[in-house]
Amino acid sequence: MRRHTIEPRPDWQRTVEEQGLVYPLTRHPDDTLRPYWDESAYYAFSLDEVEALEETVGELHEMCLTAAAHLVESDRLADLGITDPRVAAAVTEAWHRRAELPSVYGRFDLRYDGTGPAKLLEYNADTPTSLVEAASPQWFWMEDRFPDADQWNSLHERLVAAWKKQAPLLPPGNPLHFAHSSADELGEDLMTVAYLKETAEQAGLDTDWISMEEIGWDPLSGRFVDARLRFIRSCFKLYPWEWLTTDRFAGHVLDTLDNGGGTGTTMWIEPAWKMLLSNKALLAVLWELYPGHPNLLPAYLDGPRDLPTTTGYVAKPLLGREGAGVTIHPPGNAPAVREDPCCYQELSPLPAFDDNHVVLGAWVVDDEPAGLGIRESTGLITDEYARFVPHVIL
Repeated sequence: MRRHTIEPRPDWQRTVEEQGLVYPLTRHPDDTLRPYWDESAYYAFSLDEVEALEETVGELHEMCLTAAAHLVESDRLADLGITDPRVAAAVTEAWHRRAELPSVYGRFDLRYDGTGPAKLLEYNADTPTSLVEAASPQWFWMEDRFPDADQWNSLHERLVAAWKKQAPLLPPGNPLHFAHSSADELGEDLMTVAYLKETAEQAGLDTDWISMEEIGWDPLSGRFVDARLRFIRSCFKLYPWEWLTTDRFAGHVLDTLDNGGGTGTTMWIEPAWKMLLSNKALLAVLWELYPGHPNLLPAYLDGPRDLPTTTGYVAKPLLGREGAGVTIHPPGNAPAVREDPCCYQELSPLPAFDDNHVVLGAWVVDDEPAGLGIRESTGLITDEYARFVPHVIL
């Protein structure tokens, strides 16, 4: 694993925008615009490294499924903050019926520097983004710059294959709706959903657009409807389950939830059982089930335990995106147990390449490792100001 600098392509911004990355720049607090898509550098991996990472991701995914089963079978959903009996029942039923429910993708965030085993930082299993740049502009950048190289990137082909495989699970007759929140100002959620919609169409599915805010409720039929008053029988939503089950339509969502078996009227993708994996409490459960595993970091729910005096720790809210609410506590500081539910994970600082802190985003599609996206940040927390940097296998 090596970081190299390179001259960006002429007119790179227009190029990546035409490839679906309509948010190539990030506005920083000082009101300056700086590249989010950063092709002034790239990372090069050996084939052996990528094959080892791919094997690690496959193993981590299987371990996460085992942890999800443990949470359900041991009635431990409260450890994830799932205390509403109706939500817990929906998650449990979805887990038991998961073979009947489409589940498309997820992203592991890993600490890796090329010299030791990759370490799991978290699993974004419900609403992961940075998909567009990993699947499309990154691939075309490689074809332009390194036509004889390769890339860990089978995202597009695997997504199309996943929709084809799971199409029989979808309710017949109505289109598969793709929904994002209109509150998204950058266009990232919109383009993520647009790209997934495109892959579903290439798989032969009938699809349609809708924003979460446009979804209507028909009190006469007791069903969700779109702007044309068609029943929404299935919907991919880039909208977290913790919002879907707590906003003012939450009761209707639970009343009409199709968890397989034909008992409900609306099937949501990702399915409700993904709440078991998209929660930082999963990190502590994994450490409990697999103590000392080389790809895990010690993590706890009841406090940092001995981490303050040994390695230091990171306190992570159980739910959240883009590093929001994450705090870093170096070794030697007094332990601080936060009031909000957190996972306390051993501090393993992101490796720095040319003063850039890097995190690997390893994708899983239909339960199989599928590709890699790399983000760099100035600080140790990968936040909304991170930069996406392409990679190659040389």
